[in-house]
Formats: sequence, C-alpha cells, structure tokens
Amino acid sequence: MADTPKTAADVQAICEERNIRFIRFWFTDILGRLKSFSIGRDELEDAFESGMGFDGSSITGFNAIEESDMIAMPDPETFAVLPWRPEEQGVGRMFCDVLTPERTPYEGDPRHVLRRALERAAQMGFDTFNVGPELEYFLFKDQHGTEVLDEGGYFDLTTLDAGSDVRRETVLALEQLGIHVEYSHHEVGPSQHEVDMRYSSALKMADDCMTYRITVKEYAMKYGWHATFMPKPLFGENGSGMHTHMSLFSGGRNAFFDENDPYFLSDVGKAFIAGQLRHAREVSSIFAQWVNSYKRLVPGYEAPVYVAWSRRNRSALVRVPLYHPGKEQATRMELRCPDPACNPYLTFAVLLHAGLEGIEKGYELPEPMDKNLYHLAADDRRRLGIEQLPETLGEAVELTSESELVLRALGEHMFNRYIEIKRQEWEDYRVQVTQWELDRYLPVL
Repeated sequence: MADTPKTAADVQAICEERNIRFIRFWFTDILGRLKSFSIGRDELEDAFESGMGFDGSSITGFNAIEESDMIAMPDPETFAVLPWRPEEQGVGRMFCDVLTPERTPYEGDPRHVLRRALERAAQMGFDTFNVGPELEYFLFKDQHGTEVLDEGGYFDLTTLDAGSDVRRETVLALEQLGIHVEYSHHEVGPSQHEVDMRYSSALKMADDCMTYRITVKEYAMKYGWHATFMPKPLFGENGSGMHTHMSLFSGGRNAFFDENDPYFLSDVGKAFIAGQLRHAREVSSIFAQWVNSYKRLVPGYEAPVYVAWSRRNRSALVRVPLYHPGKEQATRMELRCPDPACNPYLTFAVLLHAGLEGIEKGYELPEPMDKNLYHLAADDRRRLGIEQLPETLGEAVELTSESELVLRALGEHMFNRYIEIKRQEWEDYRVQVTQWELDRYLPVL
C-alpha cells in the first residue's frame, strides 16, 4: 500500500523511515509537460517553510527573463515514493504550486488555473468535481518509428498482446503511487493499451494523469520500448483518446442524479452537459491541443466530432453511460473528444467552467441523438443543428482566441501565451512540405 501523508511532518517521517535520499519537485508548463528538479532530504524542512526558488524564464509559457524568479511550494499530500528508482537511497516526489516572490499564486501555473475553477464550483455550492479519464497509449519498438509489438485488438488476451507484462508492472507501480486502477486491457489498435484509473476529485486526478503518463513511459523504457500518448501515430488505425467522465457532488450527493427522470439526469446534470456542448468548439484547442490531435478527430475511427449527446451512441460527443442505470453514484457524463496528450489541469478547468456556465445560465439540453451520426448526410446534420468540432488546430485556436469563457478560465497572462504558442505551432506545421504531397504531386505536376 502507498503511504498517504497529509502534512510536512508526515513526509519527513516517511523519508527518514524509508531512507528516501532525494525528493523531486514536479510541476507542469503551460502545455502540460512535466518539469522537475530534485532536492536532498536535508532541505525538506526549509522547502516546506519557504518553498524552493527556480528560474521560470526557461519554462514554456512562464514569465520572461526580467520577471523570472519563481517559487515551487510542495504539496505534502502528493508525496509518493517512485517505484522505478532504487529502494536504497530512494527517490520521492511531490507536486508543487508555483508562487511569485511575493508568495501569491503564479497566474501561469496550470495547477492554479484548476484551483480557480474549483473555487467557482464551490461558490455555486458544489464541493467536489469528480473526473475519471481513460488514457490510451501505444507501445512501439523504439522512439524512432512506429513498429508495433503486436497485432492484437480490443480486450485481446492472447500471445498477440505483447504488452501484458509491462501493463501489469505499470498497474502495480501506479498502485504503489497511491492511484486506484479499475481496468487495464489491450485497446482496439495494434500495440494500443489502456489503464483506467478510478475517478477522483479533479486536482488529484490531474496530478494522477501526470504521474500515469510518466509511469507508463518509465516501464515501457525498462523493456526497451517506447510508450507514446501521441493522439494519432498510425495511419489507418484508431487514435488514442482520453474519454473523460465527469460529475458534480454537493454535500455527499451526486448533483447530476434524479431518480424520477427517464435518463436519471437532474436539471443540474442536463445544464452541465448543455454547457459542454455549447462551448465544445471554442475549448477544443485545450482538450485537443496539438496539430496531430486533429488527425484523430475525423469520422470513422471512433473519435467523435459531432456536437451532440446520447445515452448509448458512441458517435456523439457526450454520452451518459448506462452501466448502472438508476444508481446515484454512477450517474455521470462522458466527454469522448479529449486526447491523452492534453494538459489535464487546463482541460479539467475549462470543461468545469463550460459546465458551470450551463448551470449558471440555465442552458437547455437538446434532445439526445441515438442515430449513428457518421451515417447522416451533411444536410441532415445541418437540419438537426448538429455542429462539428474544428477540423484543424488552426481553426481551433482562432475559435479559442475569441472565447470569453477560455479567457476567464485561464486568466489573461496564460490565455495570451497559450494562443501565441499554438498559433506558432500551426504556422510551423502549415509551411511544411510532407512526403504525402511529394508522392502525390511531384510526379504529375
């Protein structure tokens, strides 16, 4: 079982007892890349009291060089011992909140953005925002190409699934890190896998997503393989998604549940889903933030692109799962368009804001779409008022740049930096000449 410290004293006691020599301080940049530096055990007391200073000017999305002093303030409740490091003179880690030298939360810290979203929910009477993401990934022979390890398919349990041993070790490591795992299995694509964490409160789950991604990569590397959360690494195969289950609780009760509703959805639940649907296009560049994300979001590969909801229909953007109909704790919505390469702090924050907007403004939930939306003609979709997600990162970023909701969610500093970085990524991609173009055009034009 993982140690579950609550205070600085708990962390120091565990470090003494288990001979933890180094402690890594973890935080993310604006794009969700994990950043880290280590301190020795003897520095812990000072770190808990005053935080540890670092230069933020080299961190993507942080301040410029003239305002670069930052402080990493460790969160003792996130302490865990890293199972892939040696037991002797071991290594622990803690997530940090990033502060300014004045000891105020830094507006460019993704963790702070999520905390602010949770504060808005609390002001509206919701004490818990539960999130259950399902992160898929591929295992390849190495990082230099996309040579798969097997030709297995969904739920395969055969010698085709070459990743079953590494998946088992990954699950055991996650449990040592205090992460409750519900499922693990082979996914639809060759060499594609999924390990599902049990739902948790949003801030813990965002931390757990970061831990999950590096744990998957560490154990793949142990076997000499490469794990990638790239949304669409293989042409002609399903991409990797991060279906995200969400629910709001108030006073221990599920605010989405109404036993007298045919869908078991309360007015709060319906308005939250309506908020997700109405704002999906403008927040797309947050939950699908890379050029490659939009190679996954195309019809025909299980990734939903049409802005609608359903109970069973997996071609809709939002599904209300019916595994346990009428059970209060299990009532939730599932958003199927995010991918696992997003920044989970920003993604959970903007999704929460979109849902709260629906509740606050009383958005009406349209009728569910139980038809396969991929089989509807474009005219039929237009007649039904069904919009589509952006088709490129360029389109998505411009929609985000006009979004008041995302501006409020991220704050002005991070919003402007994010738009700037993503516009530059799209420009860099747009001017590339690809092998596909050379193969198609060079011989004939």
